Amino acid sequence: MAEVWTMGELLVEVMRPRRGMSLSQTGDFLGPFPSGATGIFIDTVARLGHSAAIVSGVGDDDFGRCILGRFKRDGVDASHVLVVPDKATGVAFVTYFEDGSRRFLYHWDNTPAVMARAPGPADIGEPRFLHIMGCALMPNAEFRAEVFKAVGLFTSKGAKISFDPNIRFELLSGRSVPSIIGPVLDSCSVLLPGERELQLLSGLEDIDAAASRLLRKPPMETIVVKRGSRGCTVYTKDGKIDVPSYEVREVDPTGAGDCFDAGFLCGLLENLPLGECAQIAAAAGALNAAAFGPMEGDISPETVRALRGL
Repeated sequence: MAEVWTMGELLVEVMRPRRGMSLSQTGDFLGPFPSGATGIFIDTVARLGHSAAIVSGVGDDDFGRCILGRFKRDGVDASHVLVVPDKATGVAFVTYFEDGSRRFLYHWDNTPAVMARAPGPADIGEPRFLHIMGCALMPNAEFRAEVFKAVGLFTSKGAKISFDPNIRFELLSGRSVPSIIGPVLDSCSVLLPGERELQLLSGLEDIDAAASRLLRKPPMETIVVKRGSRGCTVYTKDGKIDVPSYEVREVDPTGAGDCFDAGFLCGLLENLPLGECAQIAAAAGALNAAAFGPMEGDISPETVRALRGL
């Protein structure tokens, strides 16, 4: 049975080959690339040497086989991935603009990406972590309810909940963030937000004060604020640790935050000090950003150690 589980969307990503190409413009795309924030995360956990399992769904089509083939290669337990014969695998089309911002065009509601159901107690063994991505809570209410059910199940089995808010504003459709993510946040022990997400969740602008407010509410233990090229800050009730980023030639930042999450949890599984967990996380994110595609970075225990100078 796996140490780390996740539940959420799987899809392929089809990407513009260079910045500045609108999705409305006729032209070239590259892909399909295996993707979905949950898929990127769990595949990185496996590549870093820890047992990993995912609850999700794909179509019985070439895109689904693309994703499952990657999981098989990298050692992810995909036995809880539904393969739906009469539905197509979810797809996201992505473009980057010259200022570094990006736009997604999603086709995943009413696809197998959001059709999985929470596993039963006998299926999960003695897990250490269930990791949830906020974007998995946004497509529809039925799948969101299943994720909430999984959170309750894994908590009852002694697992800690880690949560990356990963807010996709284009998926909110006017709904409030608390109404979407509240039950997961209330069960969360390890929170991995960006600065803006932390401000939204806390209602405070000052980052230190925002982290302090959320840490007062059990079972919250650790908050890791991701700042991209400016590194990250790890907050606990005992204080904070600033950890710089690793310098690489950025090719494609898509998925770097998901790889960061995986690196941090793998450090926790290895009982490392929080500063070292953050270094592993930063290295995994940087390695992914150095490659084109959402989960194409050369990530392994060896490459992470090398980037850290060990």
